[in-house]
Amino acid sequence: MIGLTMETLDPKAEYIVKNGKATAVILPLKQYTELLEDLQDLAVIARRKNEPTIPLAEVKARLRRNGALRR
Repeated sequence: MIGLTMETLDPKAEYIVKNGKATAVILPLKQYTELLEDLQDLAVIARRKNEPTIPLAEVKARLRRNGALRR
């Protein structure tokens, strides 16, 4: 863990400590689910980082043609 001290630990989580070091964590289910969603988002970003970008004007034009965006 990078720079992890007892002061920076999440107060909503419970920590398993061995030999004075946090070795595991018990999180509220909602927080765990949010972390998994964040990891999934980061994985998508990493996979798509080399894809070409589309100008905003083109995106808007496509959305208007498809009826998903009004003026």
